[in-house]
Amino acid sequence: MASKTYAMNEQKSGRLYLIPNVLGETAPLEVMPLSVKKTIESLRCFIFEKEKAGRAFVKSISPSTPQDTIEVHLLNKFTSEEDLNAMLTPLLDGRDIGLITDAGCPGIADPGADLVARAHQHHIRVVPLVGPSSILLAVMAAGLNGQSFAFNGYLPIDKAARKKAIKLFEKKSIEQNQTQVFIETPYRNNALLNELSRALRPKTLLNVACDITLTTEWIKTAPAQSWRDIKIDLHKRPTVFSILGS
Repeated sequence: MASKTYAMNEQKSGRLYLIPNVLGETAPLEVMPLSVKKTIESLRCFIFEKEKAGRAFVKSISPSTPQDTIEVHLLNKFTSEEDLNAMLTPLLDGRDIGLITDAGCPGIADPGADLVARAHQHHIRVVPLVGPSSILLAVMAAGLNGQSFAFNGYLPIDKAARKKAIKLFEKKSIEQNQTQVFIETPYRNNALLNELSRALRPKTLLNVACDITLTTEWIKTAPAQSWRDIKIDLHKRPTVFSILGS
C-alpha cells in the first residue's frame, strides 16, 4: 500500500527539473544537449540564483519564450526557510519547475540541494538533465584516480587552517589512494596554487583545471614541486584543484 501511495503522490505532483548552466561565456548549445533546450521551452516556472542571469540563460536557449510569461523564484544564500518551502507549492499543485544554477549543475556546490532534499521528502519526482559539471570534467582530465575521488568544496580562508586542511586532504589521499578535489574563490586562486606547491609533498600530483569548456581552457597535472616553476595566471578564472598523494 505504501508503494502505491508513493506512486500516486509522485504522479499528481509536478517534476523538478535540474537544468545545468554553462560554465562561462560560451554559446549554450555548444555544450548543452537538445534535451535541455526542449525542457526549457516546455517550462514557464523557474528557480534561479539571480533573476537577471537566469532570464538571460533561458533567453539564450529559447529566444521564442516570452519573458513576461515566466514565473521566477530565487534560491540563493539569502533565501529563507519559508521561501524555500513555498517553492514546493507549484510542484505540489502539479506544475513542472526548472531549477537553474548560475553555472554548472544544480545541487552541486550550490544551494539547490536544499530544495531537492525537500522535493524527495514530498515524493516529488526529481529529473537531472545532462550538462557540464566542472568537478567531473576536471576529474576526467586530471589523469588521477577516477575510481575513487572526493569533492571537498572550499578550503578554509584562514591561512593556518587552510594549510592544515591541505595536509589532511593529502594524508587522506595517500592512505585511501583517493583523489581529493576542491575549489577556491577565483581571486584567491594564485595564492592557493602557490601554497599548494609548497605545502604538499614534492611528488604529490596536483591538477589544475581552469576555464573548463571555454576557449581559454587550461588543464595540467604535474608533481607539486614542479608547480613552483610553472607560469599560469589563475586570477578570477574558475578553477578546480585536484591532488593525489603517493
